[in-house]
Amino acid sequence: MQTGKKLLAILCLGTMLAGAVTGCGKSGSSAKEIKIGGNLEMTGTGASYGKSSQNGIKLAIEKINGQGGVLGKKLALSVADNKSEAAEATNAMQKLISQDKVVAVIGPSISSCVIATTAVNAGAKVLDISPLGTNPKVTVDQNGKTRAYNFRTCFIDPFQGTVMAKFVKDTLKAKKVAILVDNSSDYSKGLAQYFEETFTKNGGTIVAKESFLQKDTDFKATLTKIQATNPDMIYVPAYYQEVGLIVKQARELGITVPMAGGDGWDSAKMPEIAGKAALNKTFFSSLYSPEDNTPMNKEFVAAYEKAYNEKPDVFAALSYDSTLLIAEALKKAGEVNSAKVAAAMAEIKGLEGVSGKVTFDAQHNPVKSAFIIEYKDGKQSFKTKIEPK
Repeated sequence: MQTGKKLLAILCLGTMLAGAVTGCGKSGSSAKEIKIGGNLEMTGTGASYGKSSQNGIKLAIEKINGQGGVLGKKLALSVADNKSEAAEATNAMQKLISQDKVVAVIGPSISSCVIATTAVNAGAKVLDISPLGTNPKVTVDQNGKTRAYNFRTCFIDPFQGTVMAKFVKDTLKAKKVAILVDNSSDYSKGLAQYFEETFTKNGGTIVAKESFLQKDTDFKATLTKIQATNPDMIYVPAYYQEVGLIVKQARELGITVPMAGGDGWDSAKMPEIAGKAALNKTFFSSLYSPEDNTPMNKEFVAAYEKAYNEKPDVFAALSYDSTLLIAEALKKAGEVNSAKVAAAMAEIKGLEGVSGKVTFDAQHNPVKSAFIIEYKDGKQSFKTKIEPK
């Protein structure tokens, strides 16, 4: 028979082999603070996302701590850079859980990075909430079972792809569309799939479907092939680094038709990469607009502009809301225990955030509104808001 100490050591070793350690189920906190982790894209292709997310989290923590904190403790943020890569995201998750002893993690926002980390936080029974991981696999495994410890603050790709397909058909009046997809991204392939299904179902035609890989920089040959099909619109569901270059090179080739994509377009770097004029007649679906006039959002925008001298983007807003959700789950759990915090998160209903009210469904997806944002001379402009049905 094993002694109690030996059994405890074996259990801890098993958890380590699973990919994460939380002191055998206990969450790390001190007498004065509760640690929240940020598995963020601080460098790499999604660096703009991580920096905005960090800003949003810090602002939320400042507000919560200013109101007395949670469970009599102050919240503290520990950030690990996932470098916008799946393998690095896994390393970052392991560090936050095993070394920093966080009670919950915010991020990553890139879907493929989140999916790569799910075994780590699940093995450690630590809640992870992704601000912008829209791929369905973020919260549902290959068998269709909800991941107990994974949540998101954003809508999922089927809704986002469907919303944009309807907007393109009904508002832009496009009948022929070309799709340019990032074949190295689960996020991009998911949006392309749902966009195509909805658009063709509603009578539209896909005249071309081309692909590229992350970190590609020369798209002119592919865009020339697309140009030859004479589309009414080009759908590019990808991230801003490549999208900015694609838009820039498309305009240089004389392609003047509207272009559209998903929330991966939402970055302050887009005008720098694409050029302000090139972005005219481009649109993307998003979960947030700083122009939304709810009292809570107005207060958030004012505080964000004061702190960072710029308007918040969707990554800042949803990371802010993710922090509010973790704080609420901690209150509901009544103690700093990661497994109990995750269970409490699933029960949240109608919590108001700057991006709207959040109620989680059975698959840990929030029911959210969608915003269509238009670029005008390099600036984002609220186009329309589409409520879920």
